[in-house]
Amino acid sequence: MSYRLSLLDKSPIAEHETAQDALARTLQLAQQAENWGYHRFWIAEHHNTTQLASPSPELVIAWILGQTRRIRVGSGGVMLQHYSPFKVAENFNLLATLAPGRVDLGVGKAPGGLPLSTRALQQGINSAEKGNFADQLAQLDNWLSLSKDDHAEETVMATPLPPQRADGFLLGASLESAALAAKLGWNFVFAAHLNGDKALLRDVVTQWQQQSQRDTLVAVQVIVAETEAQANALAQQVEVWGVELANGQRVSVASEAQGQAFARQAGSPAVRIAKREPSLIAGTAEMVLAGLDHLHQQFAIDEFIIDTPISEGSARLTSILRLAQAHANAKATQEVAG
Repeated sequence: MSYRLSLLDKSPIAEHETAQDALARTLQLAQQAENWGYHRFWIAEHHNTTQLASPSPELVIAWILGQTRRIRVGSGGVMLQHYSPFKVAENFNLLATLAPGRVDLGVGKAPGGLPLSTRALQQGINSAEKGNFADQLAQLDNWLSLSKDDHAEETVMATPLPPQRADGFLLGASLESAALAAKLGWNFVFAAHLNGDKALLRDVVTQWQQQSQRDTLVAVQVIVAETEAQANALAQQVEVWGVELANGQRVSVASEAQGQAFARQAGSPAVRIAKREPSLIAGTAEMVLAGLDHLHQQFAIDEFIIDTPISEGSARLTSILRLAQAHANAKATQEVAG
């Protein structure tokens, strides 16, 4: 049990609930996660949806940091293509000043929504000046790296300068993303919750471990219930669809209808819309823990970022609690035996 467990939360809005209800549950979950031994708690970024209440992770991070004590809190992730790297650095330098040593900056390449919301977010942005994603991430890393020693009258700095910068994580599912994270000295998280291709996971993780001395982190979808049948019933509701457009764009969405809408809004025909096999582990706590153990042993994973794709509040809390208890019990047993 030498691996850590962390959580990714999307503030899902269950049926007959409000966004306020969903956000209150996110805070409750973060506080419980701290008590239950989870290592970090991340907030996702999604736009223009009535199903999720998390368009601005940095705001929720500040709220949670002020009402927790130990757990690391961060973004999973900020969708950098929409924003100025300088502004993102300001936001996370401020957060890291408020809670030194507890802030994670996870950055993603995905849009976090359909093309209509992307156009609204990027209104007035000169894409040629902004550069490609690698350029943007390098700019962000540079802003975060500046210290008081770099200060000069004509120097622009992302103030305030924290005593310890936010820890950087690149979220992705490709060899290119892993190589970019290694080049910049960032952490990398393989997004298996969006792409469960085991061959791809093996290739990316192998390259990552060759290029970086940092830990191997993998995001997976997990559903734990009292019985295997209950967990499988919840798992049947989860879908991940891969969309490939004629313009070369590739994204993951939650349904075939969303994939078709993405193509229409992008104004580019869909070359392929196919249901993907997510990295979803469902069952009793013991079954799920056995699945995580297998992945850990197979790929030398140091930490799992757990995404629990259940909207209903009590079922989500139960899933996350049962997993934490099983992990803690197994770890204690291992320590006694060792």
